[in-house]
Amino acid sequence: MSQPEIQAVKTYLMELQDQICSGLEALDGETRFVEDAWTREEGGGGRSRVLTDGPVFEQAGVNFSHVFGQQLPPSATASRPELAGRGFQAMGVSLVIHPKNPYVPTSHANVRFFIAEKEGEAPIWWFGGGYDLTPYYGFEDDCQHWHQTAKAACAPFGADIYPRFKQWCDEYFYLKHRGEPRGIGGLFFDDFSEPDFETSFQFLQSVGDSYLQAYGPIVERRRDTDYGDRERDFQLYRRGRYVEFNLVYDRGTLFGLQSGGRTESILMSLPPLVKWRYNWQPDPGSPEARLYETFLRPRDWA
Repeated sequence: MSQPEIQAVKTYLMELQDQICSGLEALDGETRFVEDAWTREEGGGGRSRVLTDGPVFEQAGVNFSHVFGQQLPPSATASRPELAGRGFQAMGVSLVIHPKNPYVPTSHANVRFFIAEKEGEAPIWWFGGGYDLTPYYGFEDDCQHWHQTAKAACAPFGADIYPRFKQWCDEYFYLKHRGEPRGIGGLFFDDFSEPDFETSFQFLQSVGDSYLQAYGPIVERRRDTDYGDRERDFQLYRRGRYVEFNLVYDRGTLFGLQSGGRTESILMSLPPLVKWRYNWQPDPGSPEARLYETFLRPRDWA
């Protein structure tokens, strides 16, 4: 197996952050990202970039981080006890986009690299990441475009990759306590090192590079759609599901908090405004009910 090239991964991830921020600024049209560079006491740091109160994006956060330490946190070793006692490096780009218009979906993407090392033993390394889409009002052509782009990004790496990681995404972004998916899915993969470093790194790049291709056309299609208080109220209610998932289940959030990461950067994924209601149900036959009945169900969108 080829040896990992850590600097090559870091260079790509920092360039990806630049590329995505530029693309999102172009979509928003007016507002720019503000960068906040930070360091971590135990080792490493990163640069957080946040765009707020734009005409298109209410809040968009795009983080790059590269952290290292002497011991992995419990969230990283729970399913892989062989990692216990190893030093580690973790780096990645993570982003969450909360649009202003309820007809534009929220989106999330993450690409990351881990390496765990111990003197006298071979390093253990892997890639992870993916992206998923969380609509408030569903449109079949948006869902098809999102998944077709994801499928195309996976295609050079084998016919089994997209259905495998699409299913993993459906299973991962699922709120067990609600009995519903977070959105319409996309891709999710972790512990990926197949068949060697070069190929798995190329796959990570294909996924990272395809994010704007997947999301940009949807934003352009929906950002000028008229909406009122009803749609905005439903958007804020559904954002509550996003908060619940990130704080209860999300591996990246748990890893960041348990490893002593920068709290402001970790929790920038949360929406700026959100609502909860006791036992709320959509009116039968309403557009809000259609989200649950038609879109919050695993489907072969591609």
